[in-house]
Amino acid sequence: MSDTKKVGMVSLGCSKNQVDSEIMLSKLNEGGFVLSADPNECDAVIINTCGFIEDAKREAIETILEFCEMKREGQIKAVIVTGCLAERYRDELAAEIPEADVVLGLGKNGDIVKAVTTALEGGRMVEFGEKTDLPLNGSRILANPNYFAYLKLGDGCDNWCTYCAIPSIRGRFRSRTMEDILAEANNLAKMGVKELNLIAQDVSRYGEDLYGKSRLPELLTELCKIDGIEWIRLLYCYPDRITDELLQVMASEEKIVKYLDMPLQHANGRVLKKMNRFGNREVITELVNRIRKTIPGITLRTTLIAGFPSETPEEFTELCEMVKELKFERLGCFAYSPEEGTPASRMPDQLDEREKQHRAEIVMTEQYAVAMEVGERQIGKRMRVLVEGYDAELNQYYGRSAMDAPDIDTKVYFKGSKFTKAGSFVTVKIKKLREYDLLGIQVAE
Repeated sequence: MSDTKKVGMVSLGCSKNQVDSEIMLSKLNEGGFVLSADPNECDAVIINTCGFIEDAKREAIETILEFCEMKREGQIKAVIVTGCLAERYRDELAAEIPEADVVLGLGKNGDIVKAVTTALEGGRMVEFGEKTDLPLNGSRILANPNYFAYLKLGDGCDNWCTYCAIPSIRGRFRSRTMEDILAEANNLAKMGVKELNLIAQDVSRYGEDLYGKSRLPELLTELCKIDGIEWIRLLYCYPDRITDELLQVMASEEKIVKYLDMPLQHANGRVLKKMNRFGNREVITELVNRIRKTIPGITLRTTLIAGFPSETPEEFTELCEMVKELKFERLGCFAYSPEEGTPASRMPDQLDEREKQHRAEIVMTEQYAVAMEVGERQIGKRMRVLVEGYDAELNQYYGRSAMDAPDIDTKVYFKGSKFTKAGSFVTVKIKKLREYDLLGIQVAE
């Protein structure tokens, strides 16, 4: 392959999709392509799509059509579509967007070099394969600054929540071996990564399929031994698999940031049962109290769904009451989106779209008051902050504390020295709150 062939990639959706993109980028680099972040100078552009909810599907389609138009105008030569949307709609997508030179299912991500080569040679390729053939390991080219990385523990899902299409898109949950994960983590540390964000559709299920039980606590203990890694963060832990053993490891290991992302989705037991989810308000309250007792000062993040089919005003009120009572440090609420092919989309008593959006907005209004209370409590404290950059307009540096996961949470803005650089850790004394963000000044450690 001539070194003049340039390839760009647009990665949409979640961090799990981003890891898939990073593995494909590495394969393309090894295959002799030159990678470029500027689509205007590319020969081919890959769109690694998300197909999770309606908004994501719309964004993916619009992005594909945008690059197909660039191809029609002669600005690029080939358009390659991969990812969840391609996997979910397969031949339908290929038929409806014939301008796309390649439509590649998740199981064929390993053939990305062949796919781009075929497209640039004027051919068309529509291939899918088994979902289990999706590459879960291999070298990566990080799409974000190299001081943090996402580390995928597995792929697929066995939870079968009634509103979610992920199991049908990604297949059954399958863990990577512990040896494979630790080898990748060591390589990432050698690349300069200081923060590992552990991801899967259900991180707390890690190891059940391979070892007969969850080995997440053991994996965490081993990850903490890696030189160079300073922060380890847990994302996407299902509440029914949060064990005392896991909490004890989190409490005792200094490298594990006191942060837990635990998607709850609702408070009411009847609604949760219809979602095929765990517990009720009483059970959730007991769990949250147990977590906070075991790990004092922990930041809890959760996501909720408002407007699920047949959700009554009283059940919605219970959801709002839980938000006010449990005071999650980080919380997002989404209006229910009926996804075709899912059991929930066929349930009776679907709520009006406007009502669903209204309910989600009410939850976020309740959470705003909680967030302001949480933020006010940080004033006067000293925080360890991972520096991410400098905002010339504000004349301040910014970064994240242990309370903040990349891409989804808030920032800490601070006055620092001219020697402050991205990827370094500094101590910041918090002076005040601005909306969700904290403002402070760098101080000596």
